[in-house]
Amino acid sequence: MSSRSVAGPEIERLIQLLAKLPGLGPRSARRAALHLIKKKEQLLAPLAEAMDVAVEKVGICSTCGTVDTSDPCTICSDPRRDASTILVVEDVADLWALERAAALNCRYHVLGGTLSPLDGIGPDDLNIGGLVDRVEAGGVSEVILAVNATVEGQTTAHFVTDRLAGFDVRVTKLAHGVPVGGELDYLDEGTLTQALKARTAF
Repeated sequence: MSSRSVAGPEIERLIQLLAKLPGLGPRSARRAALHLIKKKEQLLAPLAEAMDVAVEKVGICSTCGTVDTSDPCTICSDPRRDASTILVVEDVADLWALERAAALNCRYHVLGGTLSPLDGIGPDDLNIGGLVDRVEAGGVSEVILAVNATVEGQTTAHFVTDRLAGFDVRVTKLAHGVPVGGELDYLDEGTLTQALKARTAF
């Protein structure tokens, strides 16, 4: 027996679209839609306007691959950024996370995913060629691979390292191990092993 609609097609479409967002299932989407409708003037109208502007103006930076309303993006255009260091990430969300940490004042490069033969994702499907072009153009002394500690992430890191092997550039990766505030008893064996291998002087 199919579920019955509780509202008009416009509201049902809003719920269906919201349900496609990460972290929102059908029930959460219904609650979000109802909240937006109740706050139509304060939330729904401004949200619709902001989304119209985003559709019109947001694009991909031709240099680093992030999303922005300008090309080159805000980060690539900032002269205060260290252009000699490129921090390579899998996704724009990773770039935003690193920017929140404000640990480095460098440039970025977004790969757009990881190599995954099982999913049919090869080197040509990622923004690896763009990274090689940037390094080949000169002025880059270090490439930091900030990819996830997954099989796909590490495979991608090895592939990128091989592609950059012929250039005079230092390729580094993020350290993996015990997180700040972490207790050893709660960590998995892989994390502990990596932490021991990457130990440093105290």
